[in-house]
Amino acid sequence: MTDAYVLNADQRAILETVRRFVDEVVTPVAGELDRQPDPADCFSWEIIEKADAAGIRTMTLAEEHGGIGADSLTTSMVIEELAKGDIGVAVVLAQTLKLAQILQQAATEEQRRRYLPRFRDDPRFLLAIGITEPETASDYFIHHQTPFRTTAARTDGGWVVNGMKHFISNGNRAGLYLLFAQTEKGRGLGDGSTCFLVERDTPGFTIGRVHDKMGERFANNAELIFEDCFVADANVVGEVGKGFEVLTRFFPASNAYAAATVLGVAVSAYERALDWARNRVQGGRKLIEHDGIAADLAEMRMLLDVARAYIHKAAWMADHREHGWDPTLGALPKVFASQAAWKIVTLASEIHGGYGFMRDVGLEKLMRDAAAFLHSDGVNRTLLLKAAKFLF
Repeated sequence: MTDAYVLNADQRAILETVRRFVDEVVTPVAGELDRQPDPADCFSWEIIEKADAAGIRTMTLAEEHGGIGADSLTTSMVIEELAKGDIGVAVVLAQTLKLAQILQQAATEEQRRRYLPRFRDDPRFLLAIGITEPETASDYFIHHQTPFRTTAARTDGGWVVNGMKHFISNGNRAGLYLLFAQTEKGRGLGDGSTCFLVERDTPGFTIGRVHDKMGERFANNAELIFEDCFVADANVVGEVGKGFEVLTRFFPASNAYAAATVLGVAVSAYERALDWARNRVQGGRKLIEHDGIAADLAEMRMLLDVARAYIHKAAWMADHREHGWDPTLGALPKVFASQAAWKIVTLASEIHGGYGFMRDVGLEKLMRDAAAFLHSDGVNRTLLLKAAKFLF
């Protein structure tokens, strides 16, 4: 386990590449993109294409599929670095990186032959997962026996899908979707749903509105609408009626990736506050020389280090579950990291005084971005209940 806390040479090289990408490509335009009134315009294909050119978009693919085979720990580190530049960029790529892992592990050999080369070769090929619905959201995390409203009915050679998903990250941008639909009537979504692979241009599948979010605006979340959409049997992932086994078996690092995303925002806020406190003079002394400010900065640093250690443990254990995987690691790291991030961005704003309230300083964006993960990837209270079930 000690290896999880020591960067190896490959990780250092990868992170240096990501930092350079963030500094040169993301940071110069993040603020301008965030301010676009139309949420769809907050996204940039140029950034995604340059992420592909840097090898980031495909890094979780195994070498035989054209990637570098990045493990979950390394991926969590990369996601944190991306989020330091912009949380939305991190979300777009984190979704794609983790779903690429699932495709390699959960898809059939025939499905991998069909989709992995297309994903590898198209610099604009993003991935999305369709779970959340207007009436079915937190039920997914605690497996409440409520069925999905999106249904898939058997027909010759496949399934006919009807329904709608919403709040879907990369919803209007992905080329391929992992869609969860109810396939067994009278059963809950936890044991009566099936996972399907759905291509963007499938007849009967359209994109609804792009949600106008408070923060994390680079990442477009959108509605997925299915009207008599035919999906072939060949596009079923795993077993019919056992869609949630796909998540249980192949999604253990998802929570750690979400935690790493919001941690990057907190790091950015802390670094801005530290720099401000070292240079801003009030009461005849630099802010950092005032005991109250110094104690706040120390607490912020402590929260960052603890959250990162928790994330790294969860990510490492996700790939080494034979060493005693604790299922609470699939729920709690994001809770802690998002709570820590919210406190850190709040303290950072207060340290800046009135300047922290000004948009051109950038802290108000970080505060809006941090707020996203109090809910994103699972409402915190729901995730605590999920973890509590494991304790029972």
